[in-house]
Amino acid sequence: MHVTVAGKQVETGEALKVHVRDGLDAITRKYFDHALEANVTFHRSRALFACDINLKAGRGLTMRAEGEGPDAHRAFEVASEHLAKRLRRYRRRVNEHARSSAPDRIDAPEGRERVLQAIEDEEGEEAAPMANGADHGAIVAEHPAEIALLTVGEAVMRMDLGHVPVLMFRNKATRALNVVYRRGDGNVGWIDPGGV
Repeated sequence: MHVTVAGKQVETGEALKVHVRDGLDAITRKYFDHALEANVTFHRSRALFACDINLKAGRGLTMRAEGEGPDAHRAFEVASEHLAKRLRRYRRRVNEHARSSAPDRIDAPEGRERVLQAIEDEEGEEAAPMANGADHGAIVAEHPAEIALLTVGEAVMRMDLGHVPVLMFRNKATRALNVVYRRGDGNVGWIDPGGV
């Protein structure tokens, strides 16, 4: 794992860098053996030291933790405790989800995900891509996509962890296709065609 230690108006000596690398290695080995990189930044906050940790734990999973303390070492300890707690919670959720959906994966339907290329209209403005007809946008990419059997909460968690704006899933309660999406105001929308 690549660890970057930086300080904003704070000296980061070699002892602090070694302490940070060892601490993050221990945490990531315990929860994620494939963590990619971590950025740790120290700065002054009022009369205390503050530590920000940004950890890229895997594909599409970024975790952030913060901590304050009377010195840089203690600030890192507080931030790393927060990070370990978040990683532990995430790992527990993933394991519970895997156990609860293991038999359902056999029946999981598969859909087709397509990326359409937008075309320009006569005025040179971008028009909406269309999948049918020769005069409309071409299919740029196409690959199979699993439509997972999830609860609404699990779907929102998967959407947030994957940093995607929209997620289609099969609702565990009704077995109907549902959609969760990130609205423009920051809230999450849920489309349930069967929940009238």
